[in-house]
Amino acid sequence: MASGYTIKIRGLVMLKNYFKIALRNLLRHKMNSIINISGLTIGITCCLLILFYVFNELSYDRFHKNADRIFRINTDLKFGATELALPVVSDMMGPILKKDYPQVEEYTRIYNIGGYVYVKKGNQYFNESRMACVDSTFFKVFSFPVLYGNKNYALNEPNSVVITQSIADKYFGTDNAVGKYLETNIYGNTLFKVTAVIKDMPDNSHFQFDFLFPMKTLQYEWGNFVSSNFHTYLLLKKGTDYKKFEKKFEEYNDRYSIPYAKKVLQIKSKEDFYKAGNKIENSLIPITDIHLFSKRIQELSPSGNIEYVYILSAVALFILLIACINFMNLTTAGSANRAREVGIRKVLGTERKNLVFQFLTESILIAFIAVVIAAVIAYDILPLFNNLVGKKLDNNVIFSPPVLVFILVLPVLVGIIAGSYPSFYLSRFMPGEIMKGKLSRGSKSGKLRSALVIFQFTASIILIVGTIIIYRQLNYIQNKNLGFEKEQLLIINDTYMLGNNVNSYKNELMKTPGVISATVSSFLPIPSERNFSAFYTSAEDISGSGLTMQRWRIDYDYLKTLGIKLIEGRNFSPGFGTDSTSIILNETAVKQLGFADPLNKFIYTWVAGGRIKTYRVIGVVKDFNFESLHQNIGPLCFVLEPSNGLITFKVSAAKIPSIINEAEFKWKRMASGMPFSFRFMDDSFNKVYDNEKRVGIIALSFSLLAIFIACLGLFGLATFLIEQKTKEIGIRKALGASSFSILFMLSEEFLKWIIIANLVAIPIAYYFMNNWLNDFAYRISISWWIFVFACGITLMIALTTII
Repeated sequence: MASGYTIKIRGLVMLKNYFKIALRNLLRHKMNSIINISGLTIGITCCLLILFYVFNELSYDRFHKNADRIFRINTDLKFGATELALPVVSDMMGPILKKDYPQVEEYTRIYNIGGYVYVKKGNQYFNESRMACVDSTFFKVFSFPVLYGNKNYALNEPNSVVITQSIADKYFGTDNAVGKYLETNIYGNTLFKVTAVIKDMPDNSHFQFDFLFPMKTLQYEWGNFVSSNFHTYLLLKKGTDYKKFEKKFEEYNDRYSIPYAKKVLQIKSKEDFYKAGNKIENSLIPITDIHLFSKRIQELSPSGNIEYVYILSAVALFILLIACINFMNLTTAGSANRAREVGIRKVLGTERKNLVFQFLTESILIAFIAVVIAAVIAYDILPLFNNLVGKKLDNNVIFSPPVLVFILVLPVLVGIIAGSYPSFYLSRFMPGEIMKGKLSRGSKSGKLRSALVIFQFTASIILIVGTIIIYRQLNYIQNKNLGFEKEQLLIINDTYMLGNNVNSYKNELMKTPGVISATVSSFLPIPSERNFSAFYTSAEDISGSGLTMQRWRIDYDYLKTLGIKLIEGRNFSPGFGTDSTSIILNETAVKQLGFADPLNKFIYTWVAGGRIKTYRVIGVVKDFNFESLHQNIGPLCFVLEPSNGLITFKVSAAKIPSIINEAEFKWKRMASGMPFSFRFMDDSFNKVYDNEKRVGIIALSFSLLAIFIACLGLFGLATFLIEQKTKEIGIRKALGASSFSILFMLSEEFLKWIIIANLVAIPIAYYFMNNWLNDFAYRISISWWIFVFACGITLMIALTTII
C-alpha cells in the first residue's frame, strides 16, 4: 500500500513538473506561443460556432419523449403527366390505420390553417398565422409541456383553443389564461375558450404553432380517401419495424384509396387505374428526419438541408485541422531550438517515453488555453453568429451536455493531434547528432511539413472556390429573367379584412400618383402552398387523360400587373361574358396536355358536388418561374374567379414612400382596427433562398478565417526560415545580391507548395460544387476564371505574408 501511494505521489510530482516546464517553454518562446495559441483559438472558435449550428440542426424534434417511434405519412401521387411528392394524406388514413393495424399505438392529424387570421384584443386586431386544427390525441403523440389546463381534455370541445405561453401573455397579460375567451375570424367571428396553455414550441421543432384548435372546429367534408390535406403522424408500438409496416400501405390503398378513386374517376378496375399511368403510394419518415431530409412541397415550415450540415461540418473540420497543422509545422520548424534541451535530458537518463509525454503535455496545455479563450469568445459573439445564420441559439448552448463533453475532450484531442508528430520528432533526437550540429538544418527539411502546408492551402482554396460559386449562383437567381416582373410590386397582405371594400380599396389607391396598375388575387409567383386540380382532355374518358396542375384564381389585371407575357390568344376581358368558363394555360401545360393548337380546345375538371366543369382555352402565357429555381417549371392554369387575399400594385420607385403612406391611410379608413401590413415581391422571392444565402455568408466568413490561420502558420515558418538563413542572407548581400533575389530565394519553396495546393484543390472543388449546383434546375456553369482567381488570391496573400 505504501509503495503504491509513493508511486502516485511521484506521478503527481512528475506531472506537476511537466506543466512547469511546459509553461516555462511557452514564456521563453513568446512569438511561437502567440502564433500557436492564436491559430488554435481562431480555429476552435470557428469550430465551436459551426458545431452549435450543426448540433441545433441535428436536434430537430428529438425532444419528444417517443421521438424514436413517431413517423409522418408521406404521399407520392402520379396523375397523368404530373407527379407530386406530398407530406400530407387523406383525412381518413390516420383513423383507419389505428383501427385496422395493431402496430399503430396512436395517430394524430394536423390541418394547417395557413394564411393570416385576425385575433381581437379589446378594440384592436392582430394578424396571427401560426394556427392549426389538431386531433384530441395531439398530446399523446407529441411532448409539448402543458403549463395550465388538462392536456387529456383540452382539445375535446369544438369551440376551445390551446395557446402558447407567449400568446397568453400577449392577449391576457398572464401565463394562466385558462377559462378566458379569444375572438377570432377563423370560421366567422367566433369566441374560443382557452382550455390549456403550453410552453412555446421549441425552435428545433419542424412545425411552429401558437394556436391549436380541435379538429371538430374544422369545416371540412370528411370521408375523402383521395384528397391530401392532413399532416398525419403515427406513434408505432415499441419494437415495430417501420420499414416493414410501410408495406401495409399497399394493402390500405387497395382496400380504400383505389376503390374511392375508381368511383370518383369512373374507372372500371384497379388495373385500368394503374394502366393509365396513375399512382398512389405512401411511405413513412421518422419525425427526426423531417427537417433535414424532407424536400416535399407543403411542409409545415421551411426545411433544412443535410447537405449544408455536411458542408459546414467539413468546413469546421478543415479549419481545426489547419490550426493543428500550424502547430505541428511551427513546432517541428523550431526543433533546433529544443535540440540541446533534448540532448542534455537524454544524457541525464530521461527515457524517450517521458520526453514524448512532456511534449504532449505542452501541446495539451496550449490547446487547453486556446479552448478556454475560444469558448469565451464563442459565448460572447453568439448573438452575432445568430444574425449570420438566422438562428436563435441560446448562449446556454455552450453548457449543454454534448457541447460540454466536446469542450472537455477537445484540448486532449487537439493536443494529441497537433502534438503527436512534434513530440515523437523531437524525442527521437540523439545526443551525438546534436553535438555534431546535424539538426541545425531541421527547419529546411521535412517532407511532412511540406505536405501539411499543401493540405492547409488546398482546404483554403476549396473554400474560396466554393464561396465564389455559391455567391455567383445566388446572384444568378436574383437577376435571372423569371418571366415576370418582381421589382416595384407592392403587396398589401390580408385584404380579406376589407370585406366588401376590397375593390373599392384597390380603385381608390389606383388614383394615387405613382400607382401604375393593380390586381386582386390569392396567388403570386412565389414558392408557397398551392391549389392543385386535375384536368382532362376528354369528358367521356377521365381515366388516362388527366393532368394535375396548379390552378390560380385571378382577375382581369393580373397578367398586366405582373408583366406575364401572353404568347397566344387573349387575356380575360370584361367584354366577354363567357370568360367565367375560360382558361389560360402556360406553355408547359399545353405540352403536357398534348395540344398542338391549344386555342379553343376544351378541358374538364371535377368541381364541388361531383360535377364536371368545362373550360375553353383562350390564351397561352410564356413559361415563367413560379416555383423555386431548384425545380423545373410545372403546368399552370389561370381561371377568372374572385379571390381577395392580396392586392398587388405595380408602382413607380420614386413614389413608393408616399404610396405606402396613402395605402395605410385608406386602409385605416376602410378596415378600421384591422392590422395593416405590406411587403415587396422581390423581398418575398429572395427569402426563398435564405438558406443558400446563409451558407454562402458562413462559407465566406470561415474561408477568410481559414486563410488567415494558414497565413499565420506561413508567417511563423517564414520567420524560422529567415532565422536559420541569417548568415546565408548576409553573405549573399555582401556578394551583391539584390533584395528582390533574396526575397525570391526565401519565397520560392513556399510558393511552390501553394502552386501544388492549387493543382490539388481545383478538381476537388469542381467535383463538389458541380454536385451542389446539380440540385438547381436553373444553374450557372463553372467558369475557368474562378479557379484562376482563387489561385491568384492565395498566391498574393501568401506572398504578402512572407514579405
